[in-house]
Amino acid sequence: QQAMVNCHGSQCGFCTPGFVMSLFAYGKNNEQPERESILEALGGNLCRCTGYKPIIEAAVQMYDAPTGDQFSTEQKSIVEALQSMSQDTTPIELRAGGKQYFAPHSATELASLLASLPDAVLVAGGTDLSLEITQFLREINTLVYTGRVRELLEINESDEAISIGAAVSYNDCKDILCGEYPDLHELIDRLGSRQIRNQGTLGGNVGNASPIGDMPPVLIALKAQLILRSAAGSRTIPIEDYFLSYKITAQQPGEFIESIVIPKQKPGYIFRAYKVSKRLEDDISAICAVFQLRVKDGLVADSSIAFGGMAEIPKRASLCELALNGQAWNESTIQTAMTALGDDYTPISDFRASAQYRKQVSQNLLLRLFIECGDQPEHVRVTRYA
Repeated sequence: QQAMVNCHGSQCGFCTPGFVMSLFAYGKNNEQPERESILEALGGNLCRCTGYKPIIEAAVQMYDAPTGDQFSTEQKSIVEALQSMSQDTTPIELRAGGKQYFAPHSATELASLLASLPDAVLVAGGTDLSLEITQFLREINTLVYTGRVRELLEINESDEAISIGAAVSYNDCKDILCGEYPDLHELIDRLGSRQIRNQGTLGGNVGNASPIGDMPPVLIALKAQLILRSAAGSRTIPIEDYFLSYKITAQQPGEFIESIVIPKQKPGYIFRAYKVSKRLEDDISAICAVFQLRVKDGLVADSSIAFGGMAEIPKRASLCELALNGQAWNESTIQTAMTALGDDYTPISDFRASAQYRKQVSQNLLLRLFIECGDQPEHVRVTRYA
């Protein structure tokens, strides 16, 4: 706080608490200041009065202050209090004004709860649901929080796949996902600010069933599976079968997404994920394109392609795949596949992009893939990121 005062980093003060808390967390997690990481840490905080230069200067100057603060002095007791809260397995139930809130601790408790309350609204990070309340004034009578359900917070790994619980946040699963598919670094970093990635969940992004969600096209192209659970038991479906029509899914009353099972990277396969939006960061996709394919002996041996923002649901580009599979990996095949891709979707025009723009850019992204990978993709590096 004193560094913000010294550097004149605050005027109206509306944004100051967010900046101060982000700076505080940055100082606790970094021994020395570094400009790029400071910018990343401050992401999601907007200032319209002061400008960012003095705030960045405050981030550097705070390291000159004497060490020690209330948090450091009482760190042991604070950590113990937080741990005791996280270890409490008692289900939470709150009722007031005709509304009710539940926070179960296990998948069994959650399944039993939804069996009796099939119309309850599930909330994990709340990064999308909160907007329905603040922007559209939606009233929710029964809310069930999934962030305490231990099974939904687990990440498990086998030789063939990664299983991610539906309530795992983006930041908690980023390392294991990007370790397997490094090309996801940029996509996940652009999902939102760090605060959003700390809250938003992979399961929520799928369950929201938005046609412009960033992760569903990735999961479809990777042929991931969903484990759906209810009081009657569990079932597994391919994620591409989950999306039926706009905001309509195969999830039945009383069911919830327990986990997402993602196959590991296959040897010899190329993986690319491209996001197109009006702003580079913190913006909703106009188009999200994901490609996974294998080229062997100059021929496309297999392809799996999915798009978001091109239809009322995220979906495979089956005609484009058909035009690629078994054909020579050359510009002629790519041009044919680009034409086929134009027939895969009937995009709409909205304030993010026109239908013609979406069609042309989606075709250009396939061409970009070809240019990036070159004439011998079986020898190309699998990803753009080390």
